Amino acid sequence: MEMKNIKTTFYDNGGVIKASKLHENKVSKYEIKKLVDENVIERISKGYYKLTDDDISDIKLISILLPGAIICFDSALFLYGYSDRTPVKWHLAVDKNISKSKVNMKYPYIKPYYIDKSILNIGVEEILVEDVRMKIYSREKLICDCLKYESKMDVEIFNKAIISYIKDPKKNIPKLMEIAKKRKVEKKVYDKIGVWL
Repeated sequence: MEMKNIKTTFYDNGGVIKASKLHENKVSKYEIKKLVDENVIERISKGYYKLTDDDISDIKLISILLPGAIICFDSALFLYGYSDRTPVKWHLAVDKNISKSKVNMKYPYIKPYYIDKSILNIGVEEILVEDVRMKIYSREKLICDCLKYESKMDVEIFNKAIISYIKDPKKNIPKLMEIAKKRKVEKKVYDKIGVWL
C-alpha cells in the first residue's frame, strides 16, 4: 500500500487503527513491522497503531482504546478543581474482568483501578475533556471514594478534596448520602463533612 493511502486509512479511522483493520486494507504483518521500524507508525497498545507524527491527545487515545473507562481519583479531582496537582498518569476505573493486555499500553500513561462490575457504574456522569466525551465519576461518588480510601491517599490531596467539595456550589448532598449508603461510608460523611453543612 502506498504511503499516501496508509495515511488516509489512519485519518479515516480517527488516527488509531487495529492491526486487523490494516490487514483488511492489504497491509501485511511484515509491512506493519517495516512501518514501525521506519518510524512511520508506532504501536500504542497490543494490536493498535497510530502515525508517529500524528499528535493525538491522551484523552482521545483513551476514548478509543478504553471506551468503557471512567475518569476517577486524582484525574477526576483535578478536572473538578478539587486538586491543583496535575496527575502524571490518567486515573481510570475499568471493569475488573478487562483483559490486562488491553490496559497495558505504552502510551498514554494510565493508572487503572480494577472495579467489580456491580459497583463500576455507580455515580457515572459524562463531561467534555478537550472536546472528547468521557465518563467520569460524579463529585459525590468521587468524595465517597476519597472517604472510603482515605488511608491510601495523600493527606494534603484528601483534605483539599473535602474542603473543595464543601465549598462547591454544585455539590448535591442528597446524592452524596445516597452514594455513601451504597459505598458504606455514611458515618465518614457525617464525621468529615456533616459538621460543615
